[in-house]
Amino acid sequence: MGSLVPFQDLNLSPEPPQTISVDTPPSVTSTSTITFLTPKIEPKQEPFDEPAPTQTNYRQINTLFSPSSSAPEFPSNLESTPLSNISSSTDDQNALYSEYFRISELFRSAFAKRLQKYGDIDVLDPDSRAIVPLPEEQREPTSETSPINTSNPDRALSVVGSRRRAGRSNELVRVTNLGIEDERHFRDVVRRTRMMYDSLRILAILEEEKRKGPGHGRRARGDLRAAALMRERGLWLNRDKRIVGSIPGIEIGDLFFFRMELCVMGLHGQAQAGIDYLPASQSSNGEPIATSIIVSGGYEDDQDAGDLIIYTGHGGQDKLSRQCMHQKLEGGNLALERSMHYGIEVRVIRGIKYENSVSSKVYVYDGLYKILDCWFDVGKSGFGVYKYRLLRIDGQPEMGSSIMRFAESLRTRPLSARPMGYLSLDISMKKEKVPVFLYNDIDSDHDPMYYDYLVKTVFPPYAFGQGSNRTGCECVSGCTEGCFCAMKNGGDFGYDHNGLLLRGKPVIFECGNFCQCPPTCRNRVSQHGLRNRLEIFRSRETGWGVRSLDLIQAGAFICEYAGVVLTREQAQVFTMNGDTLIYPNRFSERWAEWGDLSQIFAEYVRPSYPSIPPLGFAMDVSRMRNVACYMSHSSSPNVLVQCVLYDHNNLMFPHLMLFALENIPPMRELSIDYGVADEWTGKLSICN
Repeated sequence: MGSLVPFQDLNLSPEPPQTISVDTPPSVTSTSTITFLTPKIEPKQEPFDEPAPTQTNYRQINTLFSPSSSAPEFPSNLESTPLSNISSSTDDQNALYSEYFRISELFRSAFAKRLQKYGDIDVLDPDSRAIVPLPEEQREPTSETSPINTSNPDRALSVVGSRRRAGRSNELVRVTNLGIEDERHFRDVVRRTRMMYDSLRILAILEEEKRKGPGHGRRARGDLRAAALMRERGLWLNRDKRIVGSIPGIEIGDLFFFRMELCVMGLHGQAQAGIDYLPASQSSNGEPIATSIIVSGGYEDDQDAGDLIIYTGHGGQDKLSRQCMHQKLEGGNLALERSMHYGIEVRVIRGIKYENSVSSKVYVYDGLYKILDCWFDVGKSGFGVYKYRLLRIDGQPEMGSSIMRFAESLRTRPLSARPMGYLSLDISMKKEKVPVFLYNDIDSDHDPMYYDYLVKTVFPPYAFGQGSNRTGCECVSGCTEGCFCAMKNGGDFGYDHNGLLLRGKPVIFECGNFCQCPPTCRNRVSQHGLRNRLEIFRSRETGWGVRSLDLIQAGAFICEYAGVVLTREQAQVFTMNGDTLIYPNRFSERWAEWGDLSQIFAEYVRPSYPSIPPLGFAMDVSRMRNVACYMSHSSSPNVLVQCVLYDHNNLMFPHLMLFALENIPPMRELSIDYGVADEWTGKLSICN
């Protein structure tokens, strides 16, 4: 592999300044001096390879939520010894051996069956999906596998965490030809894993706040503690195979708040480095292969034009992220060059600054890119850097990062971003605290405009008298642990200090009219109404649907499912007239999934207190309704229904409050599990 450009070999120590003659026209006689800068700052090392599992002690995290627990000894960096310097004198020889190995494997695969009759010859399985295979005796056993529809139905791929504290596999595979049922299965696995991660992270922060007081939970780094605990239990995904290309169950546009969550999902396996790759020391052909990169503007020479990226390799920066020395063609930099050589695509995750984010930045999966070119150049700081030109592969859904930028323009300048299609810029007529858009660019249907907008559910008058003892807490400055309202909820509040749902319960008692706590009390969340800017839109697949213009964090309150409550007798009369009603007791109990830690703690028991009797009322939304009535049904929803009481204590008539089951990106449709058959993909006829 020859030198990419005729510059000084930066794998060697920088030499003193040298004078280079430059050809000029005959009329001009001059000599140009090019001076290479000599670094004077000690650079930080890049975390090239993943450390051995024995370097981290995970035993302390078994007491994660005990009062005496402390943050686990999670590595502050994932650094390891860099690869050896690559001398330019051996580049051609290495390239020759690499090409010889590749052609040999192609020959052996093509004539596998003919060669095997001449004896015990090790031949690559032509049906294998491995890009860099391992000998059979070196492959790690997996604990659980899920079938994949490939050309060979006997092969299987595990996306469930491998055995406890097992390291990452050395085998590269590409997953293709997934059926609809497989896609649903993997999406559900990813969704449940992300719910578990978010629940653990929120509970870890809450536990820290209990020990040190409000405001100190952020320092607990719940993201690290949740990831460490899930790794200890073997719940990290895609550890038994290194997947090249798309990860089953992860869609383009999915959002992540933390780098460690990317590691848990198997989307990007480096907690710090921007390039994830199979190291040369673990590759069967001795060459590193890159699988994913993170583009977050950490290098001054990066250029991001969306579909086209000029990506700068890693290395050579000091602790202040300033370039202080030349980069070397090793580690992740060499892996990107080798991926370009073999035509292997890489996943691209973009880090974007986002206001009101729990981590001040979000990471968006934007799909697959091909590496078209690689060269060495002098960067803006005067030091040598490796650059790579990446082009997005055609035929993929729109990038999540571009959708986020479009949603931001809709929030501030809706008519400039979309001049046509708006039926109303606020269908609630200022009844909600934030406007609710109504948009239709498909047909002339104006149906949602013909209904009265209802902000809160209308209960029968006697619901406020039964079960109401007119008592409340006396927390003048805000509710604290052990107060009257906390005891009504079983001793723990339903929300953290940021208003996120901690754990689903049969019913949550919020502070009400007879409580002395202020409106800012942590136990007053859903009663404050809509927070995010929602849009009712016309869809070709589901009729009318609902999407958010804001990023909704997992566990956050969205809105109430509002309607006019009918008794059983009233519901029977409406049914006789042919009207379709909504029965709350048919909603699937998705609240039980939020905060379910049964895979973490064997003694975990599903919350059963406060208990609530079966809901026997119906809701009429034929004349009065709110935005929630237009949400579509899904067997894998991103919204859950949680029963809440605050303005009365009658357990027979709770409010139906909607919370996010996962991080919901802007412009993604919101969906609820109405408790109907899986093949039913529309929504209730009264709402369509």
